[in-house]
Amino acid sequence: MFKGWEKVRIKTKSGIQEAVAPVIISASRSTDIPAFYGDWFIKRWCAGYSKWINPFNQRVQYISFAKTRVIVFWTKNPQPFLKYLPVLDQTGVNYYFTFTVNDYEAEGLEPNLPSLEKRIETFKRLSEILGYERVIWRFDPLILSTKLNVERLLEKISRVGEELYNYTGKLVISFADISVYKKVRCNLAQFIDWREFDIQSMIKIARGLQNLNKNWGLTITSCGEEIDLSEYGIYHNRCIDDELMIKLFPYDQVLMEFLGNQEPDGQGNLFPLEGKKMVPKYRQLKDKGQRKACGCIVSKDIGQYNTCMHLCRYCYANYSEKVVRANYARRTEEESII
Repeated sequence: MFKGWEKVRIKTKSGIQEAVAPVIISASRSTDIPAFYGDWFIKRWCAGYSKWINPFNQRVQYISFAKTRVIVFWTKNPQPFLKYLPVLDQTGVNYYFTFTVNDYEAEGLEPNLPSLEKRIETFKRLSEILGYERVIWRFDPLILSTKLNVERLLEKISRVGEELYNYTGKLVISFADISVYKKVRCNLAQFIDWREFDIQSMIKIARGLQNLNKNWGLTITSCGEEIDLSEYGIYHNRCIDDELMIKLFPYDQVLMEFLGNQEPDGQGNLFPLEGKKMVPKYRQLKDKGQRKACGCIVSKDIGQYNTCMHLCRYCYANYSEKVVRANYARRTEEESII
């Protein structure tokens, strides 16, 4: 059972500090680091640590990268970050991208994104650099309104999917939870007459995706959803995914040991399972800090709320556009993003 990240002592600008040393870094659920903070990330990666400020109690936590074996990047526009990929490769760290490509241009829900055409071009380029299994396509969240009905959503997914299915192995979807976030409700109401998904609408989406996937052949999963759509070929997802890490990075022995994907050989040494189907004895690594239906394993997120300049109208991580703009204007290359 996971009992927390190892703690180490690091040298910072303010002196010696205690830091957590996570094996897996999430970059980031809270903001788009590849789009807006690539310079900061690479400087911190090379420095060996960063600083994170708890948004609820403002306590500072230092994060050492000394033990980090995997970085999971979350982004809607990694194009500014592509130039840094060789730097990461030289350090030997493993990484993959979850790349959200939605089609809400007509609705104006993602105002600061490049055009859909440019995002598709970037997706293809990233896939060609890393390989299709290391670039996961997200159409997330799915949002309903009077005009943006199930049929229209499926048309949008189809439009993007026809461009991307040869450049990825997986599509991840989620159904927008709007009513539980007051700020999101207010923001969206200025642009569309949103409505929540009901079970029937979710099933219609699932059936439509099942039909589209006859041509695509993707693994399709749902993120953080309790509904069981497996009869339509849609399964529950792990964004921070131990199974994917085992598939992509099997020869990283430190990572495999952490994930529980090793067995002793005849001489008592540990090694990745070779020449056979990998069926690891999973450790209890579920991230208890996420929603109950979330399948992610543990990671340490290094992003900050109120820093993403995409300013998507449905975003729950930005509380105030004014604060976001102020934070971005005073962004630094220091230990934390803000």
